[in-house]
Amino acid sequence: MSAARIAITMGDPSGVGPEVIAGALAALPPSARTGLCVVGDGAVMARAARLVGATLGFGEGCGAVPLVPVALADRATIVDGAISAAGGEAAYRAVARAVELALSGAIDAIVTAPLNKAALHAAGHRYDGHTELLAKLTGAKGSFMLLASDKLASIHVSTHVSLLEATRRATTTRVLATIQAGHAHFRELGLAEPRIAVAGLNPHCGEGGLFGREELDEINLAVEMAKGEGIVVSGPLPADTVFHRALKVEFDLVVAQYHDQGHIPTKLVAFDETVNVTLGLPVRRTSVDHGTAFDIAWKGLARPTNMLAAIAYARRMVACAG
Repeated sequence: MSAARIAITMGDPSGVGPEVIAGALAALPPSARTGLCVVGDGAVMARAARLVGATLGFGEGCGAVPLVPVALADRATIVDGAISAAGGEAAYRAVARAVELALSGAIDAIVTAPLNKAALHAAGHRYDGHTELLAKLTGAKGSFMLLASDKLASIHVSTHVSLLEATRRATTTRVLATIQAGHAHFRELGLAEPRIAVAGLNPHCGEGGLFGREELDEINLAVEMAKGEGIVVSGPLPADTVFHRALKVEFDLVVAQYHDQGHIPTKLVAFDETVNVTLGLPVRRTSVDHGTAFDIAWKGLARPTNMLAAIAYARRMVACAG
């Protein structure tokens, strides 16, 4: 499992990405670093290693962590804990290079450190986050965000859109595709019959149309169509109880209708262990489930726990793929 070829992107150099990568790699025994490489700037990674007190080298040499170099566009404008176009460009270039490696078969999976959406936009890359960026770079028709931990897992019908747009996207087609993506992923991980619950969009699942008709007009049909494909799925179920039932191991996965509906419960019960996984791509990708944390960046305060979980999940995906 430790020999899986995994590229870890540096993320925004102004954020906590470099230091959580360095901290995670330092926490692994040398044998467990086999197959891992970092895509980013060598000087930034060397500084991060010093910050966390790690005796790690990046690049060539005995015992060094392999580095795929990505040059910084304008090093002088990159400031710790601050948004910059150069920081956004550095994060973009690292992801783009990792995707090239994955599509060519040079690596088996990508693990991403956080980027900042405002910095990404400042650099001219108008994406709402990694999920959308990766879909564009890989040519995928669509993608799905899965949050996974040993305690709770949720996959999202929509992510970085307004609540108004999320309501529009709760269509039969999209809900069914989300159920199918989650089912396929858990089957790939070795679960013969994943038990999936679909959360309703409205309070009390619309209370028979009193609080909205999305369940009656769209979501119910998606669930029935999934059942017709042999998928073990229930719902739509009220969102205020379905995550509790999943936490009690009644379900393996919850389909959340929008970003916060899935993020809040998963982060509440497993903040440090929850991994962000992108499904629907021709490449495997996991990520930490936190942001650039500019307020604590480069102060030695960021914990590598979530990065270790993201690396472990990527290895699990590769191992299960055979």
